[in-house]
Amino acid sequence: MTAPVTRSFIDHLPKAELHLHIEGTLEPDLKLKLAQRNHIDIGQTTIEEVQQTYRFNDLASFLAVYYPAMNVLQTEQDFYDLAMDYLQRAASNHVRHVEIFFDPQAHTSRGIPFKTVITGLHRATVDARALNVDAALIMCFLRDFSKESARQTLEEALPYKDWIVGIGLDSDEHNNPPLKFARQYEDAQAAGLHITAHCDIDQKDSIEHIRQALELMGVERIDHGTNIVEDPDLVAYAAKQGIGLTCCPLSNSLVSPHMKGEEIVELMGKGVKVCVNSDDPAYFSGYINDNYEALASQYQLTQEQVAQLARNSFEVSWISRQQKDLYLSEIDRYLAQAQ
Repeated sequence: MTAPVTRSFIDHLPKAELHLHIEGTLEPDLKLKLAQRNHIDIGQTTIEEVQQTYRFNDLASFLAVYYPAMNVLQTEQDFYDLAMDYLQRAASNHVRHVEIFFDPQAHTSRGIPFKTVITGLHRATVDARALNVDAALIMCFLRDFSKESARQTLEEALPYKDWIVGIGLDSDEHNNPPLKFARQYEDAQAAGLHITAHCDIDQKDSIEHIRQALELMGVERIDHGTNIVEDPDLVAYAAKQGIGLTCCPLSNSLVSPHMKGEEIVELMGKGVKVCVNSDDPAYFSGYINDNYEALASQYQLTQEQVAQLARNSFEVSWISRQQKDLYLSEIDRYLAQAQ
């Protein structure tokens, strides 16, 4: 008989997190602390009042809350504190490796220098080693900004490319297909950076955007992307090419009552390297282990299935083969002890 998947099993399972927006980890208490430190009037004076503002019912209303909240991030220390707050939570969730999204245009567009943002975040990734967490940064282009803005952002980033593992694409997907940024992606690849892109769930032209990202731009991973099940040919392609899909059950609940759980399980069964992540945990009330638990509980996953999700997270991460094998061995030992 297969042992049940308990919260304790999930909590101690070694895992990687590959779909985490650092700006989406801004918890109400930290937002209030930074507002007070930087003398910014955010219109709220208690944690409870801040919590009341974290309400939305679709992607557009979420972004309308999400971006203004970033105004409290002003200094290098603010970005360091934001990242360290998350990394300490990641360590408690037994995240061994994390690749963190950040959105420089959301900050440079309001007058915060690129250097301020990346220096604070990088310093936190270095200090995270003391927490036994290996951390890297993925710089995202905001797809509702112009191609020229993306070009300028990449130009600013290249002097810091040793601090950045890859390039991503996020924000409002409507009328902003992946191909809009094909040139910037080619330039990023030429500079030696990995590439991924958001293909959000249930968007207009979802399958076409997934096809562009996979077949035309050659991304190594797709963030979200579970609409791929609508095209069996693309599913087969993703499985054959070892494409990672970084899925986020709790944030999926914003637009899908079933978290896209059926699709995640189906894709896993077809050999696609899907993994579980937390997206914007401060806004969706759950960090990575909460996402694992929600999916495992609602879809009665076995320990082996949950372990496979964790294996996939390392397999599609941007670390060396040797590092992957070390982490995979750690999962094998853990699973052997748990059964």
